[in-house]
Order: sequence, then structure tokens, then C-alpha cells
Amino acid sequence: MSARMEIRTGQGYDVHAFDEGDAVILCGITIPHPKKLKGHSDADVGLHAITDAIFGALADGDIGSHFPPSDPQWSGADSAVFLKYACARVLEQSSRILHLDVTLVCERPKIGPHRDLMRERIAEITALPLHRISVKATTSERLGFTGREEGIAAMALATLERPDPDTDTTD
Repeated sequence: MSARMEIRTGQGYDVHAFDEGDAVILCGITIPHPKKLKGHSDADVGLHAITDAIFGALADGDIGSHFPPSDPQWSGADSAVFLKYACARVLEQSSRILHLDVTLVCERPKIGPHRDLMRERIAEITALPLHRISVKATTSERLGFTGREEGIAAMALATLERPDPDTDTTD
């Protein structure tokens, strides 16, 4: 008898402040911008939120527990490394990702012109078909730190299918 499957959803959130620079990295894509995002790694809020959402669906800690900012080996790291690792954890638990959804919250840069490239890059990193990836954007109507253009926030959901640990598969 095969194990029954369960659906799990995880939520991720990340925020990074702007710093002096000439581009931001969002969802694995470099976008020209008069500022960059400040962080220990490449500060890709989109990929960080997705990674945390996957860890949440797995009940497997968070990005900081797997990649501590106090560890110098992650300084300047490409956030694709974090997301690939989270995807490997999914496979290790005999699970699969059904859908990833990320929302970027910022006034600028405008996300619309880059959305398709972002979806393609996330699909490439995760080895998922494009129809399982959603990238959206919103502003905060000029309110709060994102509205004042002090930084960018991202929220993400990951939906996974995995064997139900409460199912007895023995006869």
C-alpha cells in the first residue's frame, strides 16, 4: 500500500534596505537601479522569501538557521544557492513543489517589465515548469519604508505535496 499524500503550505517574508549601488537583484534577475539592496548575501528578497516559504512547508527551520548571516562563507552569496538547497530538502523528504508564489512590495524598480524573466529564472533554479511559478508586485501606496523607497519587501507562499507522516502503510 502506498502512503497517502498531504498538502503543505509555507509562508516566507523578507525585507532589505537600500544602499548605494547601481542595481538590485530580485528573483535572480539583476535590474539596473540607482540603489542596491543591503544584506549579507546578494540580498535578493524574492528568493529569500521563497526559500523561507519552502522551509516553512517542510517545517524545517528558516533561511537563517540553514545559512546563518554570522557565517562568512555566505557573504555576497548568490541566493540561488539557498533556493537550490531548499529544493534539495524537498526531494530528500520525498516531497514535491506544486506551486511558488512571490509578491514583491516596492515603489521602484517597476517589476512588470521583468516579471517574465523572474519567473523563468525561478523555474530554472527550482527545476519547475513555468506554470508553477507566480511573481506579482504591489506598492504600499507611498506608505511605510517601502513607500518611502527605503527598501523592498517580499512575501511568498510555497505549496508542497508530501507523504502524510500520520498514514500507516504497514499491513
